[in-house]
Amino acid sequence: MFHSARRTDGIKMKTPVILAINPGSTSTKIAVTRGVEPVFEKNIQHPASELKKFAAINDQFGFRRDLVASALKEAGINLSDIDIFMGRGGLVRPIESGVWEVNDAMVADLQMGIMGQHACNLGGLIARSLADEAGVKAYIADPVVVDEMSDVAHVGGHPLTPRYSIFHALNQKAVARRYCKERGVDYDSVNLIVAHMGGGVSIGTHISGRVDDVNNALVGEGPFSVDRSGTLPAGTLADMCFSGNYDEKEIRRIICGAGGVVAHLGHGDMKKAVDDALAGDAESALIVDAFAYNVAKAIGAAAVVCKGRVEAILLTGGIAYSKHICDKVTEAVEFIAPVAVYGGENEMLSLAENAVMLWEGRTQNKVYGF
Repeated sequence: MFHSARRTDGIKMKTPVILAINPGSTSTKIAVTRGVEPVFEKNIQHPASELKKFAAINDQFGFRRDLVASALKEAGINLSDIDIFMGRGGLVRPIESGVWEVNDAMVADLQMGIMGQHACNLGGLIARSLADEAGVKAYIADPVVVDEMSDVAHVGGHPLTPRYSIFHALNQKAVARRYCKERGVDYDSVNLIVAHMGGGVSIGTHISGRVDDVNNALVGEGPFSVDRSGTLPAGTLADMCFSGNYDEKEIRRIICGAGGVVAHLGHGDMKKAVDDALAGDAESALIVDAFAYNVAKAIGAAAVVCKGRVEAILLTGGIAYSKHICDKVTEAVEFIAPVAVYGGENEMLSLAENAVMLWEGRTQNKVYGF
């Protein structure tokens, strides 16, 4: 289909061919790009009927890997055509932002689920397997466990409850760099607040190129989202846990999976919630307003972390496509700094951009090991 940018003498030619792999709970997205220009894209869907035969997420590895390999073959793309294999970063141990080689130590932690089980763990594993076959290295970039938080930001209200950094690092970093490139400013020298609004909500304070503070967007901190409850009153949650009405699985589902908009409105379609609100449905209007209110309030708290010196506030994620919600958030926070909107998650493009930076020597890959 096309030729790799690797010559037989090992010298890199101008533009690399990149394979990005992004496994989600019910799909595996793949994209082949030349540089950042798309060549081939496919969203491989995994119906529940297919996945129910696997007892654990890691058991899906061979199944998904073979589907990716088959899709590439059907598109006429050989593994030898690909210069860089990029997987979506999984739940590895807390690490700094950047591009990380999927080495043996990382493979072991992904297989073990050292920080938890999630389909994104398969991104690095599939990339490594295919890269091994091609005779090159595999990488991940800015996984959800990127931790650049300051020491004081890690302190919780009890020694048993430290704060953890789990957020939309890949998209937050990419959007922050995009904004800085468009404005001709240096990401490493400005303060930004990035609000990712999607299935989860994360509000990150980007101070001189590092995310100095961010809420744990996965399990129980920050604004509520489509299906996550965010921060819950601790006493009320304790009462629920010991009421006898819920088992542990149900409590965890309330925290993540069946909370937020799903719990309030009985569905997880934010577009429908906005449409219903605009059509006069009072309950939908209240929940949409509460969502925007909580996001704006968290942005205000982030401004304190930046000591009020904020270059810009960036709204991103799938919900950022909603002008209604973005307008409400903007109205509340624009006194802090100008607001820019970047709708969508941009994960595949972000993986390709990180690969290009690595190829061109604008960043160096980091070595995972503990």
